Amino acid sequence: MSYTEVPGARVPIRMWADPATVEGAAMQQLRNISTLPWLHGLAVMPDVHLGKGATVGSVIAMNGAVCPAAVGVDIGCGMSAVKTSLTARDLPDDLSRLRSKIEQAIPVGRGLHGEPVDPRSLHGFGTAGWDDFWDRFDQVAPEVKWRRERAMQQMGTLGSGNHFVEVCVDKADSVWLMLHSGSRNIGKELAEHHMTVARSLPHNQGIVDRDLAVFIADTPQMNAYRQDLFWAQEYAKRNRAMMMALFQDVLRREFRKAKVAFEPVISCHHNYVAEERYDGVDLLVTRKGAIRAGSGDYGIIPGSMGTGSYIVRGLGSLDSFNSASHGAGRKMSRTAAKKRFTTQDLEEQTRGVECRKDSGVVDEIPGAYKSIEKVMDQQRDLVEVVAHLKQVVCVKG
Repeated sequence: MSYTEVPGARVPIRMWADPATVEGAAMQQLRNISTLPWLHGLAVMPDVHLGKGATVGSVIAMNGAVCPAAVGVDIGCGMSAVKTSLTARDLPDDLSRLRSKIEQAIPVGRGLHGEPVDPRSLHGFGTAGWDDFWDRFDQVAPEVKWRRERAMQQMGTLGSGNHFVEVCVDKADSVWLMLHSGSRNIGKELAEHHMTVARSLPHNQGIVDRDLAVFIADTPQMNAYRQDLFWAQEYAKRNRAMMMALFQDVLRREFRKAKVAFEPVISCHHNYVAEERYDGVDLLVTRKGAIRAGSGDYGIIPGSMGTGSYIVRGLGSLDSFNSASHGAGRKMSRTAAKKRFTTQDLEEQTRGVECRKDSGVVDEIPGAYKSIEKVMDQQRDLVEVVAHLKQVVCVKG
């Protein structure tokens, strides 16, 4: 057993992080979560840090209830990665052109496609259920229906913050493609709508933190949330799939002579809800900043824009509800990072990586994150490492 149990109000808090090193505000959030009447279990990943309402790096298993804040506003945010037939020797010494081509193909920041991308134009992109997926948009919360055109134009776009697109090289010199994004603005709109609804419900008036308001089973509000939640999670998955197809097409054009081939794509959410069964009980398991790591499940655990990432395979720990961390996790806020670090620091900490090195991404500097190596060491019983990647190109929003 590599976790530490900390007393909680209703259940013990199982921590794969050292409780002594977790910021006080995050520990208080975890204690607040442990008071919820519907809670079945609570696991805390080594990348844990303060979040809005629910702690980032928390796995919350509930019986007949779900907390929208325990998913977060970027519903379905996650990672995708694919190994290519290219090797490090195939890459040019100057990677600036490749980065530019990626940025041209995949809108970043607040950017969107001028017209919705036709999925039939993308090499190997799966279009099964595409029309049905958009038809179901007409059943989501009426408050966001007018966002349909924007949602369609944002499909296949990166966003900003900690989202990224990377070209990486593993220890055997194989080239990988990796990206991190979620459900874009439509997921945020849906999340904020349902969080507002949840706070207004009578059964949430006595809880310790209104941001932990929940929906309970067999109610119209829960049914509406589940419908919108699962649609947004699918949007996030399709968004990553479209970006990966665009990304692969860039590689095909830039390395025509190499005739690049791609292995199957690995994809995983790390802000989402899943219906799972533990201890003979059907539960709603919320992973906020955590991936599923069931036995044999492939996952992706990134570090920061200068430290590399890991492809992993789950070991199926029931103690963690088949979960593992979603990354290194922040050790300081964006505001604190901007105050502490300079663009010169960014240049030094991202040496050897073709990426932005301006003030607009100083808050994403590697020094603002925990050690990915330590995080991996703390969850040796949750995952095994399949590949260790180091980025050579990093596109940020």
